[in-house]
Amino acid sequence: MQDVIIIGGSFAGLTAAMQLARARRKVTVLDTGLNRNRYAESAHNIFGHDGTPPGDLLAAARKQVRFYPTVQLIGAGAQLVAGAPDDFRVTTADGETIAGRRLILSYGIVDEMPDIPGFAQCWGKTVIHCPFCHGYEVAGKRWGLLYSSPMSLHGPTLYANWTDDITLILDGHEIPEEERDKLEKRGVKLENAKLAGITHDQGEVRSVTLGDGTEIGLDALYAHPRNRPSADLHAQLGLDMKDTPTGTMIAIGDMQAASRPGIFAAGDLVTGMHSVTFANNTGSLAAMGALQSMMV
Repeated sequence: MQDVIIIGGSFAGLTAAMQLARARRKVTVLDTGLNRNRYAESAHNIFGHDGTPPGDLLAAARKQVRFYPTVQLIGAGAQLVAGAPDDFRVTTADGETIAGRRLILSYGIVDEMPDIPGFAQCWGKTVIHCPFCHGYEVAGKRWGLLYSSPMSLHGPTLYANWTDDITLILDGHEIPEEERDKLEKRGVKLENAKLAGITHDQGEVRSVTLGDGTEIGLDALYAHPRNRPSADLHAQLGLDMKDTPTGTMIAIGDMQAASRPGIFAAGDLVTGMHSVTFANNTGSLAAMGALQSMMV
């Protein structure tokens, strides 16, 4: 019987594993090796590791976690999960069943790429979602923002910290005239047509083509595609969920507790702030929540 089974061994899951290991708890981490930020060349805003490739960070973290004898890392996903506190059962894709007292769900989300030529090839390089993560490298250049929800209307105000050359591609959506006037007064260029394709050089955006034939030179395109949890274990467990502008996430309370006792969640599954630092933070809190719940 494991003290905690962690499903998802990227940044949130490994942070939780290390914290629990240092409390000498028995932990199993299940992971498919498909971290969401594997497309990015480097990770930023990580104290002491700014600019390090995500894969290198994870490799170092796995090595450090393996130092602790109470932790086992298993390279497999979870297929089935059931049970209750002190008697959870997780069945892996390989057919192995693992018993545990508590669960931490940190299996992340999957971005649903639109069927636009060039989009997937540039994702994580110059088709990006976070200016804090990637904006410095393309500061002062030509930025585009692909409209996905009313939240997109706030993007140009934030992006002005990095560039004054911003084009908002409305992708066929209508916006209020008041919002259009505000954007135009800020110098934001508006394009109404749908995005039809991205011209790039090995993932480096050169221009975009719209459905009306317009071609716009760009160096970076910000986009927020729909996403979904990378597994359905939350549904198997009947957990409460929360809608977001781009998908759904697990609803949590204090110390990352999910809506059922003994279950905690961390990482991109629980926050719209998608970054390594936020993942680490939620993983640490989930570990503390799980540990405290066993101290009876």
